[in-house]
Amino acid sequence: MNESKQREEIVLLGKSMYDRGLTHGGTGNISVRLEDGWLLTPTGASLGRLDPARLTKLDWEGRHVSGDKPSKELMLHLAMYQERPDSGAVVHLHSTHSVAVSVLEGLDPDDLLPAITAYYAMRVGKLPLVPYYAPGDPALAAAVRSFSNKHHAMLLAHHGPVVAGTSLSAAVDATEELEATAKLFLLIFQHKFRTLTPENIAEIRRLYPLK
Repeated sequence: MNESKQREEIVLLGKSMYDRGLTHGGTGNISVRLEDGWLLTPTGASLGRLDPARLTKLDWEGRHVSGDKPSKELMLHLAMYQERPDSGAVVHLHSTHSVAVSVLEGLDPDDLLPAITAYYAMRVGKLPLVPYYAPGDPALAAAVRSFSNKHHAMLLAHHGPVVAGTSLSAAVDATEELEATAKLFLLIFQHKFRTLTPENIAEIRRLYPLK
C-alpha cells in the first residue's frame, strides 16, 4: 500500500473508532510504518476529524519530516516499532472500559484480562499493565519499550491501551477486541465465570497466530 492510501486508511479507521465512541475529543493516536519513515496523528488532533495531508511524517530517529506537530506520545510509538520490527502500525486509545480495567485493584499486572472469548485469545493474548507515568513522559516510552519485546498489546495504567499489529487493520481489530473484552469483564467480574482452558488457548494459538 502506498503512502497516499495509508494516509487515507488512518483517516478512515480513526473516524470509525471515534464515531463508535472508542475515543473522544483529541485523545488517542495512530501510527503506520512507511518505507521511508512513519506516519503519526498530530498532537491534539481528533481521530474523528483527521486530514490526510496534515498527518505527521517522521524518520526513524523520531525527527519531524513534514505535516503538523506530532503527538507527544511519538516516543511511545517509536519504542514499539524499534522493539517489534514486524509491526506495521500502532494504535493508542483512551477507551473507557480499558481504562476502567487499568485502575481496578486485585488484578494480575502480568495478565490483566482472562481469556473469556476465543477472539480475545486470538487477537490480544496476554495483557500486561504498564505502570503510570504522565502522558509524554520519556519514562512512559521506556516502560512501553520494556514490555514490547514480549507483548504486542499492553494497558497503560490510568491511561489506555497500546496495540501493535502487522497492519493498521490488524492493530485496530486487536484494540477493538481488547475494549470489547474489557467491557464484558466489567459486566461479569463480580460473579463466578468460566474462561477458556489452557488447552483451548493453545489450540487458538496454533490455529490463529497473533498478527
